[in-house]
Amino acid sequence: MQNLLTNLTNLLSKDNRFISDGKLIKNKIIELALNLDSQLLKLLLSDKEIKKSFFEEVDGTVIFDKIKFQKFVSNKNFLPDSYTSYKNKIGLTVDGDFITDGKDVVVSWPYKDCLLEGGQDKDDAKRSEQFWSETLASDQIDRLLSPKVLVNFKKFTKNGESKLTEFQGGESLLVKGNNLLVLHTLEDIYSGKVNLIYIDPPYNPDSKANTFSYNNSFNRSTWLTFMKNRLEVAKRLLCKDGSLVVAIDENEQAHLGVLLKEMFSEHEVHCITVVHNPRGVQGTNFSYTHEYAFFVIPRGKKIISSRKINQEDIEWSNFRNWGSESERTDAKNCFYGVIVENEQVVGFQDVLVDSEHPTQNVKDGDRCYVYPIDINGVERKWRYARQSVDEIKHLLRAKKVKGGRYEIEIGKDFGTYKTVWLDPRYDANEYGTKLIKSLVPDCKFDFPKSLWNVYDCLYAVIGENKEAIVLDFFGGSGTTAHAVLELNKQDGGNRKFILAEQMHYVETVTRERIKKVVENNAQGSFIYCELAKANQNFLEDISESQTPKELVSIWEKMKSNAFLSYKVNVKSIDNTKTEFSELDFENQKRFLMEVLDKNLLYVPLSEIDDETFGIADEDKSLNRQFFKAVKR
Repeated sequence: MQNLLTNLTNLLSKDNRFISDGKLIKNKIIELALNLDSQLLKLLLSDKEIKKSFFEEVDGTVIFDKIKFQKFVSNKNFLPDSYTSYKNKIGLTVDGDFITDGKDVVVSWPYKDCLLEGGQDKDDAKRSEQFWSETLASDQIDRLLSPKVLVNFKKFTKNGESKLTEFQGGESLLVKGNNLLVLHTLEDIYSGKVNLIYIDPPYNPDSKANTFSYNNSFNRSTWLTFMKNRLEVAKRLLCKDGSLVVAIDENEQAHLGVLLKEMFSEHEVHCITVVHNPRGVQGTNFSYTHEYAFFVIPRGKKIISSRKINQEDIEWSNFRNWGSESERTDAKNCFYGVIVENEQVVGFQDVLVDSEHPTQNVKDGDRCYVYPIDINGVERKWRYARQSVDEIKHLLRAKKVKGGRYEIEIGKDFGTYKTVWLDPRYDANEYGTKLIKSLVPDCKFDFPKSLWNVYDCLYAVIGENKEAIVLDFFGGSGTTAHAVLELNKQDGGNRKFILAEQMHYVETVTRERIKKVVENNAQGSFIYCELAKANQNFLEDISESQTPKELVSIWEKMKSNAFLSYKVNVKSIDNTKTEFSELDFENQKRFLMEVLDKNLLYVPLSEIDDETFGIADEDKSLNRQFFKAVKR
């Protein structure tokens, strides 16, 4: 044992990739071993004792036992100074491996209803999101993340729905399909172009379940991998000064924060508290009234704009200075008349010469000239010099006081955003649920975000960028698109949105809501399309099935029309029908889902001309236009 330890240590020390400050890095060795790194394997094979310990020969083929090697290297007797394993990195791990270094991919699709939390009361507080997920190891991924074909194109404008005949480029988009695959489909053409990503992902409420399949929540490590998969490709879509905003609740707030700081190490990560449910969600010990929003912004840059303050909330103070160094002689260029007409500040006089000593208010027809003179007749000064006061004229007001005279007041309608957001408009029930039902009366969507919650998150980042592109790959009921359209309505902007959503309600709720907002605003437009389904059709059929008999029928179709996993032996499955029938209904569903090849949930763009998939000629033409026009 000791000789093997010594030999392996000496051998690995020859590879500089494993050395840091003169010591071997355990986690790097394990990572490359699990990835079957060719240089490492050649090194290990060069020593007879090590080859004998970790390799087997089968019919002339040498096979590396990477699990045995991992366990040996992980043993405390090998590299006992564990500090070197984590010296250069601290973060979230699964089975000793950093999540951010992992190559696994969590694919997911809905099982039942996707319920977005917010606006809950005690009776429905236990409701949560339900998905099906499957974690694929890197060696299982073939064409999964390649760009997909888009079909079922439609265009929506203030005049309603029309058939899309050509792409112009630069349109807002609503795409139906698995969001991970939508992101990879858009990656090449939108890389470096997105100004803001706003997402409201599954909140992953507490559950005793230790796996995520037909359960009401993710296992934490699966949820974090699920998020990491999507964030790493989304990050590549952000422009140089782009920002990310992620809404989350208390269940994963802490862990998400660690993940974001790992993945966006060159950014600032700020956690904001938003009071979105003043009634509270009753817990055992506390009633939760808030959730969080992580703002991930470029480090060291002024990205967050000034906060708008409503007129009724502005704090007014006298424009005239008071106290020490507030007299006319302390700053002569601050003594001039403020011109008031119809009780509005309309302009300013030039600075008065020293010999002029007016009264506080001087009437001249419909105008009144107000000077910085206090009630005791002391000549003081305005808080802004004459050469700079025109820039803040909109912050001034004329207030009529006792005796009919005017005082000039200043009040800022902007301010710095605070880390706790309190506003009645963030109420998810009043400005989420009720709002969407006013637009889509038959809406079955539960707990949408408050429009103004999302609006203010967007405004904080892109309020001054009227040409911004905003991406939301957890599109939900379409609140982000609604907020973008509302921003454009307020300031005449030309911002665009890109939304991805997989759930069944994308056509009945998401699309209908955005369509209604466009029509009501009489401005804006968007294009709707879908990822072309392959195995996804069978997943949906399995998910929606109600009886074992339906599953048997689906299996018969799958045998001839589906793309099955290379591990599947159809004859073997047919020979075990009795065993299959003994499974409970949910596990029967699970089994059929697992035998489908996940690399072909949707049709790869590279196979658009393959007759097997039956892509229409007009869709082929629109795909070629889209991938060319947007990239341009």
